Amino acid sequence: MPEWLIERGIGETRAALVEAGEIIEARVQLDGTIPSGSVLEARLANIGTNGRNAIAVAERGTEFMLPRGAPGATQGATIAIEVTREPVPGSEPWKRPLARLTNQTPRLVPSLADSLSGQSLTFPSASDTLGDAGWDDLVDEARSGAVTFAGGALRISPTPAMTLIDIDGYLPPDELAVLGAGEAVRTVRRLDIGGSIGIDLPTTGARSARQAAAAAIDAGLPQPFERTAVNGFGFVQIVCPRLRASIAELAQDRAAFEARALLRRLAFDAPGPKRIVVHPAVARVLEDRSEWITSLARQLGGSIELRGNAAIPMSGGYAEPL
Repeated sequence: MPEWLIERGIGETRAALVEAGEIIEARVQLDGTIPSGSVLEARLANIGTNGRNAIAVAERGTEFMLPRGAPGATQGATIAIEVTREPVPGSEPWKRPLARLTNQTPRLVPSLADSLSGQSLTFPSASDTLGDAGWDDLVDEARSGAVTFAGGALRISPTPAMTLIDIDGYLPPDELAVLGAGEAVRTVRRLDIGGSIGIDLPTTGARSARQAAAAAIDAGLPQPFERTAVNGFGFVQIVCPRLRASIAELAQDRAAFEARALLRRLAFDAPGPKRIVVHPAVARVLEDRSEWITSLARQLGGSIELRGNAAIPMSGGYAEPL
């Protein structure tokens, strides 16, 4: 039976649904994130334009966009809003947290760790249970956007409009289309991809192959979702609920993503004081979040120093004993 493994790390909580030793679904929640479904009291800072895209400011100054506006409310009024999508990395204002006007009583939805029924892992510990299930491979898929499978590969490209998945390989087109469709939805589940998803399969002239590819999508992707038919060019669009940033989207905020990944790796390092050598962009993230370094020092039982080195890649950070 599949089981959720839940790990409370530095800066984020990680959860992986593991079946037969393999991660089939994963989620990441950054510390301080207000979960989707929460109802908050907020001030209507801007009523928007033509009844759309109002801005509400909640406690601690967090801004939420209300795509449907705030009908009946006046600017400056106190309103109740329900969070419909958590923050998504990126510079586009519409990708910030989304909410809608509600008359419900304020409430906070339980955090990721408290909302899932599964095994809460001791972190750090002598053994890396999540790593043994393939967490590092999943992080690398999100980081690189590349996933290989027998007979082909796929490339993930998050865009402002949708997440695109391109399938390529050396198998015959009809066979690759069906196999690639299954691998694409497997990746959608593993990286927690939601919203609008476009899958570009190999072009096939066989209607039976297109129908088989669609069936592979239906079999591999849990409801709820909607999709188009696979067209003659091999393109199919899927729309899933999008309540939070996918792990692939979190990886777009590269320096912060690599900083958290490094902190997880170092938690399993030998105890004692350390000097962390990282790319300067990652060093800036860690300097700005001194509480992360404090937590790591407590885990390792020694002081932590930082040194930037522009010659190493963002994912190449390491620690050396002091």
